[in-house]
Amino acid sequence: MASNREPDGRKKGDRVRILLQNLSGPVNPEQDPLYLGYFWLFNERKYYEAHDILEHLWLNTSGVSHRYFKGLIQFAGAFVHLKKHYERPDHPVDKRRLAPAWRLFRLAQTNLRPYAPAYLGFDVRAALSLAQTYRTLLEVSQFQENPWDPKHPPQLEPPAQVRR
Repeated sequence: MASNREPDGRKKGDRVRILLQNLSGPVNPEQDPLYLGYFWLFNERKYYEAHDILEHLWLNTSGVSHRYFKGLIQFAGAFVHLKKHYERPDHPVDKRRLAPAWRLFRLAQTNLRPYAPAYLGFDVRAALSLAQTYRTLLEVSQFQENPWDPKHPPQLEPPAQVRR
């Protein structure tokens, strides 16, 4: 049976609560802090944490936004792969992360495309374009070069204020 605990022994929900407490970005009372936290964490190059925090919202969401959140989670997940590959390009597992990143970008595009041009205050077209750019760079290099660079990480413009 799968454990609901993180490697450090905490439950994933506890980790999400700690992440929320540590967010220092502006809080918009009209939007869920988990949603806003995703963008803040992503822009801090904390892709795994961005993935985790939005996954918590996604698991508790149904309806029209469910697929949108899934796409954003996949988008961050692709950058988790690229970052890990960059940090340890010769590691037996991490050296094989470029193709999985490409696949996650493709899945993210599939799930985000119905929400373009914008959804919940976020410019979905920008994410779709960024995913395509990274997919193309990976393809052109035949999955031999990692296009992610910590000196020039991708940034997502946080959502504009919207009412739910």
